[in-house]
Amino acid sequence: MDFKKLAEQYKSELLDSVLPFWLEKSQDKEFGGYFTCLDREGNVFDTDKFIWLQGREVWMFSMLYNKVEKRQEWLDAAIQGGEFLKKYGHDGNYNWYFSLTREGKPLVEPYNIFSYTFATMAFGQLSIATGNKEYAEIAKKTFDIVLSKVDNPKGKWNKIHPGTRSLKNFALPMILCNLALEIEPLLDEEFMKKTIDVCIHEVMDVFLRPELGGLVVENVAEDGSLVDCMDGRHMNPGHAIEAMWFIMDLGKRLNRPELIEKAKDTAIRMAEYGWDKEHGGIFYFMDLKGHPTQELEWDQKLWWVHIETLISMIKGYQLTKDPRCLEWFERVHNYTWEHFKDQEHPEWFGYLNRQGEVLLNLKGGKWKGCFHVPRGLYQCWQILETL
Repeated sequence: MDFKKLAEQYKSELLDSVLPFWLEKSQDKEFGGYFTCLDREGNVFDTDKFIWLQGREVWMFSMLYNKVEKRQEWLDAAIQGGEFLKKYGHDGNYNWYFSLTREGKPLVEPYNIFSYTFATMAFGQLSIATGNKEYAEIAKKTFDIVLSKVDNPKGKWNKIHPGTRSLKNFALPMILCNLALEIEPLLDEEFMKKTIDVCIHEVMDVFLRPELGGLVVENVAEDGSLVDCMDGRHMNPGHAIEAMWFIMDLGKRLNRPELIEKAKDTAIRMAEYGWDKEHGGIFYFMDLKGHPTQELEWDQKLWWVHIETLISMIKGYQLTKDPRCLEWFERVHNYTWEHFKDQEHPEWFGYLNRQGEVLLNLKGGKWKGCFHVPRGLYQCWQILETL
């Protein structure tokens, strides 16, 4: 495998194609913030603004400014998005709405914890990029709220009847693994260490199940036991694989090679489990016992699943030199570049059917923004360069 050539491929796709697309097409020059509902060519087809995607884009441009190059256009893009979020994104007490109108009026209440986590990430990186103390404060205050909501992320918008079947979900401890490292410079060391320990324990000891051959489940009971119902059997291979590179980063940060090893093995197991042997690509959702899933989109192939798998596999190889990681990287790389990259216009498709044909030719929407594609290209480029 020609690492040098691959590094160049990922770098050039990021800097010459994907980032210019978002810089040019997504910034709302009139009201601030970003458009994310962009068609194949980058035309806006809906002007609603989704807080978690606004936060992701602020984070993206701040992070690249901090880690790649001090480009003024990146900083400007991040600051204008951050100012829009600061002004309109929350209710005054840092309860972050889910979505706003183009002008910034709230549309959907703050029921979604990911509005909070990505606001934290956004203002954390933006404070590093600008040295602005106010941004750091917003990140810290929001992070406190996230931690206070761990037991009931949706708060009063939780529609589950209490006491009958209370499940806890993998998504929050998983994202906290990444978030804790993201805003580490802003946090007290002792507090930071405690938070990380809890997150690692949840991901690697509660949701990762030895009795299932080392697979990661999405939902468990409050006491950590498995529940045989549709939600309890719900599997999301891409989610688990993405979480494993967060854990590898923590393993590296804490100098725990055994943790890296375990995360790498888990990523490989989840990829083997989720791979569609008939058509290639990784399934979106699966049922642990092979029953029909409740999600009708279960067999779609999604951009983020494959991009996060690329990161986990190349990182796993970098840190452990396990040749299986390289085999998986190559397999997923070939599938991803062949199916998700738009050969005629910048940015990538997000949604394919099971056969690998484009299902929606949008470049951004309510769930896809300036995040997984550029972050994945950045991560793979950086790792391939070290190799």
